[in-house]
Amino acid sequence: MSSPATAPPPPASLKRIVAASLIGTTIEWYDFFLYGSAAALVFNKLFFPDSDPLVGTLLSFLTYAVGFAARPLGALVFGHYGDRLGRKKLLVLSLLLMGGATFAIGLLPTHATVGTAAPVLLTVLRLVQGFALGGEWGGAVLLVSEHGDARRRGFWASWPQTGAPAGQLLATGVLSLLTAVLSDAAFISWGWRIPFLLSGVLVIVGLWIRLSVDESPVFKAALAQAEARKATQDSAAEKLPLVSVLRHHWRDVLIAMGARMAENISYYVITAFILVYATTSAGLSKQTALNAVLIASAVHFAVIPLWGALSDRVGRRPVYLLGAAGIGLWMFPFFSLIDTGTFGNLILAVTVGLVLHGAMYAPQAAFFSEMFATRMRYSGASIGAQFASVAAGAPAPLIATALLANYDSSTPISLYVIGAVVLTLIAVGVAKETRHRDLADVAGDGGAEADDAKASARTADARPV
Repeated sequence: MSSPATAPPPPASLKRIVAASLIGTTIEWYDFFLYGSAAALVFNKLFFPDSDPLVGTLLSFLTYAVGFAARPLGALVFGHYGDRLGRKKLLVLSLLLMGGATFAIGLLPTHATVGTAAPVLLTVLRLVQGFALGGEWGGAVLLVSEHGDARRRGFWASWPQTGAPAGQLLATGVLSLLTAVLSDAAFISWGWRIPFLLSGVLVIVGLWIRLSVDESPVFKAALAQAEARKATQDSAAEKLPLVSVLRHHWRDVLIAMGARMAENISYYVITAFILVYATTSAGLSKQTALNAVLIASAVHFAVIPLWGALSDRVGRRPVYLLGAAGIGLWMFPFFSLIDTGTFGNLILAVTVGLVLHGAMYAPQAAFFSEMFATRMRYSGASIGAQFASVAAGAPAPLIATALLANYDSSTPISLYVIGAVVLTLIAVGVAKETRHRDLADVAGDGGAEADDAKASARTADARPV
């Protein structure tokens, strides 16, 4: 039986909360992925023009990777204040930071105008993007997870995850449209700025929707309990969320990081590096490569809620393991299909890859949310997810491009992704199933040491093997 804190909200209210999280994450991922696509297509020419073309692409992807380096810092800061002040306030701030940085990139002078100051400014704004996204993901999935019906948590929490393919779809769609209607000279001269400036409009829409939702009832209840404890004379000072996470949930943090390796690396190889590989090794046009990612992203968007719903029926771990193993098996056929140089095979390669990726990405939101206690959940989920991104998604296009340059073959790239798959299979394999956990039952508010110990015991008992 659901406790009052976990009783599902009215359907209309839950749908509004899901919509607010989805639209916000779509905008944030649009901004983040737009940079990745532009890094592969034009930033090497605009900001690193003195380099060899492939070296310029490497430098461009290096600024892309810098955004990931800032994500753990964003996870720490947003996680701390999100666990103290609430999810909603921090989500509004993350949207403003991301949108502002993206809009500013659209106004940047290029290397031809200001010289070396141009890539420096680009890197600074990329850092702001990464910092904002480091705090966005955890808050968005928690807002839905903590509002939603526990029996369908995997399904509802997967909807903010569709913000990634929706953002990819939107970013790739805008770039594809512009490259179709503009000449190469016009696109490189001024057309590339349009998608970045469009972010300003999207942020206004996102803020209007995000400000209309309430704070998580699970968080409100946990905050009230923490305030009541602090009011008692014999209660110890409440610990920082980060301290409680590292003390009681360090194994879960490591599991989350391992689970992210195959998911994160495969995604950026399939969606970002593919724009380099298809145009340089397979001889396809950038328009063709963008269209393939566009079509595959639409399918990715559609299958994520289906994988999330399946995780409610069979568990988070089986679905996640299926996706990881599938990606490992698909890597060699993936590149073989692209090497044929046909549009149909390119679509098939990217689409199957993203469908398998969705099996990992869909249950991830509920899986990570269920690992941590309420008053340390924002910190725990964000730290586990974003620290992994530094070792996984950040260098993935960079490593893949370097491997291609050094070996002129896709085989080392496939082995690189398969290595990440092995790490993920081990991490998820040793994890315990979480789908039956009641988020409100896991108090763990980081108060007195005795309370923390009891919370940890309840956490262990609540997880079926």
